[in-house]
Amino acid sequence: MRYKLFGNTGLRVSEICLGTMTFGEDWGWGASKEESRKIFDVFAEAGGNFLDTANLYTNGTSEKFVGEFIASDREYFVVATKYTLMNRSGDPNAAGNHRKNMVQSVEGSLRRLKTDYIDLLWVHAWDYLTPVEEVMRGLDDLVRSGKVLYVGVSDTPAWIVARANTMATLRGWTPFSGLQIEYSLVERTPERELLPMARSLGLAVTPWAPLAAGVLTGKFLGKKLPEDTRVKEGSPRLTERNLKIASEVVKVAEEAGCTPAQVAINWLRQQEGTIIPIVGARKVEQIKDNLGALEHHLSEEHMQRLNDISKIELGFPHEFLQREFIKEVLYAGTYDKIEKPK
Repeated sequence: MRYKLFGNTGLRVSEICLGTMTFGEDWGWGASKEESRKIFDVFAEAGGNFLDTANLYTNGTSEKFVGEFIASDREYFVVATKYTLMNRSGDPNAAGNHRKNMVQSVEGSLRRLKTDYIDLLWVHAWDYLTPVEEVMRGLDDLVRSGKVLYVGVSDTPAWIVARANTMATLRGWTPFSGLQIEYSLVERTPERELLPMARSLGLAVTPWAPLAAGVLTGKFLGKKLPEDTRVKEGSPRLTERNLKIASEVVKVAEEAGCTPAQVAINWLRQQEGTIIPIVGARKVEQIKDNLGALEHHLSEEHMQRLNDISKIELGFPHEFLQREFIKEVLYAGTYDKIEKPK
């Protein structure tokens, strides 16, 4: 295991993050406490120090397990949790980005984690109701109080993140240092706005669902699937396009001498910028397989093949600005003579 700086900070985190949404069986499909402990131990023994959870995961069980597992060496681990999603149904203030939910969610997470500070607090999703000023000032207050060390944002449009960080920087508040998004070979739309924004602002990116809920492992290939089949949380990932991508992942894995999961994870790890995949597991064998990605590196040929089969249209204005005529008039015919910034 090697370590990366988390965005524009000095925080060192492992190059793979352990996602703990599977810790607990409250939702009917997670890992038992015993199996969760084994998964955690394998990750920690490999040098992993970066853990991702949330107040809602398995109804709070995930945070309780994480708190118990890290108790003997709390200072070693970088614990990330999230707020926004509901603490209870029927209460309009028990969810959302506003300060009341922010504070009560953090207090609940601290109790479940049995710690007096959270290393990284994520805004879990944007609610479109709370003013940006309220969110950023509230997060800054938590940092100044010592209950939170760093803040990040998840599942939020790029323009909102850019506005929030610009405001925080100008006002001397704590800016976001990380961005959490769905990103994988079958979900490349973040390449349009989110990833360029993250690179420009120096944000670390922690992609969730790097295996697309198992689609990229190839386990659905060759199986007859009903038309309404959906993989986890209603996401329509079982499409003809995605299965073709999975088939190519399997071929690359065979040629590279690794597993399809390791190919999918390494495609992410080898992208530009600070990319730290979040890997989860319900069985200890799965986390061992995922960590095996650290022992491999995809060749340029394999990366190109995977890029080609999963390619998306970037749309306007990105493709418009790359047209030869536009480049001609935009750079006065000197584009190839201009030294480009890195």
